[in-house]
Amino acid sequence: MRREGWSVRILFVLLSALIGYGIGGDYRFALTGLLLSGALAVVDGLTRREWLKGLFISSIGMSVGLAGAALILHLIKTSSQTDNPYLNVALPVILGYAGAMTAYRYRGLIPSLKVAKNPGAAESSYKILDTSVIIDGRIVDICKTQFIEGTLLIPRFVLRELQHIADSLDVLRRNKGRRGLDKLRELQELPDIDVQVIDEDYPDIQEVDAKLIRLARELNAKIITNDFNLNKVAELQGVTVLNINDLANALKPIVLPGETMTIKIIKEGKEFNQGVGYLDDGTMVVVENGRQFLGQTVLVEVTSTLQTAAGRMIFTRIKEEPKEQQREGQQEEQQPHGQRERERRGGFRPHPRGWSRGEDGRG
Repeated sequence: MRREGWSVRILFVLLSALIGYGIGGDYRFALTGLLLSGALAVVDGLTRREWLKGLFISSIGMSVGLAGAALILHLIKTSSQTDNPYLNVALPVILGYAGAMTAYRYRGLIPSLKVAKNPGAAESSYKILDTSVIIDGRIVDICKTQFIEGTLLIPRFVLRELQHIADSLDVLRRNKGRRGLDKLRELQELPDIDVQVIDEDYPDIQEVDAKLIRLARELNAKIITNDFNLNKVAELQGVTVLNINDLANALKPIVLPGETMTIKIIKEGKEFNQGVGYLDDGTMVVVENGRQFLGQTVLVEVTSTLQTAAGRMIFTRIKEEPKEQQREGQQEEQQPHGQRERERRGGFRPHPRGWSRGEDGRG
């Protein structure tokens, strides 16, 4: 049973008992209101169904309306010393209905029980963020473009995992956790994005990924993540997953065989004589015979592309040698043929003032 929100439920039970006593004028009516409201509060605490939550919130509004009607009728009886049976029926009905509908329509204003700010938000528009996508941070930029619709839900157990990472002794994990908390605060400050922290938890489940999948199934929500394993497991259980990495791969520019590009070769490839570089979006470019140009920027021609689960790879070959090597080749071509031969063989080199007697060994 969840502990959150019980202050509101206890207030509802006490108010129902007071209303029962006010309407019936007897402790039996107060006990009846106490038992009925207490049963409803317990059932609400044991379930997570949205329709029952709406019923519970509506009953609170109805109780407030009936309390107002009882107070008004008491004032009328006290001031005029008359009892109008039609007014005794009509006023509680009108104020009770008005209170119930008002509470239901504005149920998002109740902080302990709300799931979404927008009263008209459908369950299918809920999107649950996992820990990896919050730490990644790209979700903030996507939300700024308004491509994400609906309500973003942050489970409390995800916040606990973020806090645990931020308190880690490992420097890298600690920085990741703090980055995730900063990104989450930045996400909550966006004016057009509805972000809610919900208290649903599953003490019988230890793994965070399993909790996310169960929560998504109960709320008919989608999970936003960039965790490959969570993506596969959730899809096997019928949960829709929005993978940030898949979106990033889909937005990468398309290159066709024969196109040229400029790439800086920064490391050796796995195969013999290969060089590897990266585009600005992180796409790996494999350059055939590019090992000799390590650390240089070259013009390459695309030969083929390969799409994998980890991303896209582009295979290329050298289209044009670097300018440094071109200048060296031109300087070598401009030297006299005999001089190039002597330099390659390690022979004599011309003296700036010509040959002097004795330099070639002749007296």
